[in-house]
Amino acid sequence: MTTIAVLSQLIIALGIVNVWVLRRERATAYRPAGAHNIREEFEQYGFPSWAPVAVGGAKLILAGLLIVGIFIPAVAAPAAVLMAALMVGAIGAHIKVGDPLKKSVPAAAMLLLSILVIVGQSV
Repeated sequence: MTTIAVLSQLIIALGIVNVWVLRRERATAYRPAGAHNIREEFEQYGFPSWAPVAVGGAKLILAGLLIVGIFIPAVAAPAAVLMAALMVGAIGAHIKVGDPLKKSVPAAAMLLLSILVIVGQSV
């Protein structure tokens, strides 16, 4: 496990907690037009009403597993692979609604960090 992998795990976990716990009810520059919180964001994407709970729960569990992965390295790569898949889905959702590319930057950054964790765990 490399220092870059550990830092990436921390950044991903803190970023997920920031978005899904601290800022879930706030508008951000990265939500689709007209969405002032996560629920409205998922409505804009055309997802069912249960999707924010499922996706948010999955992301928070994976964030926790990435923290656990700092101490139990075998946990980190599988958690990062699943997080990367969710980030690909997030980027796809932004593309689906025609968002400007800049709105996908956070998901793309998390995807890159997830890849760094995967690669860092294999070294």
